[in-house]
Amino acid sequence: MGTSLQLVDRLVPGANLDAYIQAASRIPVLSVEEERDLAERLHYHGDVEAARQLVLSHLRFVVHIARSYSGYGLAQADLIQEGNVGLMKAVKRFNPEYGVRLVSFAVHWIKAEIHEFILRNWRIVKVATTKAQRKLFFNLRSQKKKLAWLNHDELEAVAKDLGVEPQVVRDMEGRLASQDTAFDGPMDDDDDSAYQAPVHYLEDRRSNPAEQLENADWTEDANGRLMQALSALDERSQDILRARWLSESKSTLHELADKYGVSAERIRQLEKNAMKKIRAQMTEAA
Repeated sequence: MGTSLQLVDRLVPGANLDAYIQAASRIPVLSVEEERDLAERLHYHGDVEAARQLVLSHLRFVVHIARSYSGYGLAQADLIQEGNVGLMKAVKRFNPEYGVRLVSFAVHWIKAEIHEFILRNWRIVKVATTKAQRKLFFNLRSQKKKLAWLNHDELEAVAKDLGVEPQVVRDMEGRLASQDTAFDGPMDDDDDSAYQAPVHYLEDRRSNPAEQLENADWTEDANGRLMQALSALDERSQDILRARWLSESKSTLHELADKYGVSAERIRQLEKNAMKKIRAQMTEAA
């Protein structure tokens, strides 16, 4: 048993899955007495070694559960890894006074972690958000192994059993029937099928990064030259231009005429002259 424990300790599911599974299967199943002794050492004394042995002795059980979720197109190693996380959570929370075997207590935690992993990764857009939708997702996925599209009676029965509207069941069924597509397409695509990848028909030619950067630089430079030219004007000309063009509540010629005690025509001339000076300075600065 010691050799098997050491071997599993050195392995992770993703490194060599077959070797990991073989090593996990060679670890003996704990007897009722052994399991209770380890659980008591962990629960009452915080014995980390006892926790390790409880986890390792149940790795084969995680592998068995993870295999039942192989139809989702996700790596078996990832499913096992997530199941192991659930197992460790269960071991941490297991109370030997419950009067049940650890395997019965841990199954909920193992499946919960695997479910969460599948929901996060099986689709780019999450397929289930509410508790009812998640239950529907996994129930329908398992039934799809033996059913084609649900007929009306089957649809009504599933909806009634889960307490959701029939349309919700039909929508989820449609999601299950769809397939993920890589944005760039598979690397081994031939020329005849490569054009079907989304990258070829979802391109937005208006969003050229080089052009966007160039425009941003030009705008920043133009704004800088404008502020520099504006600061070279006299105070009254600056105030007129800011009030006429740069303020959210723009002033009229007559309002500015009243402010400075001149005619509206004089304000218009000052504004025109100030604009000429700014254009001239910005041209020189460019």
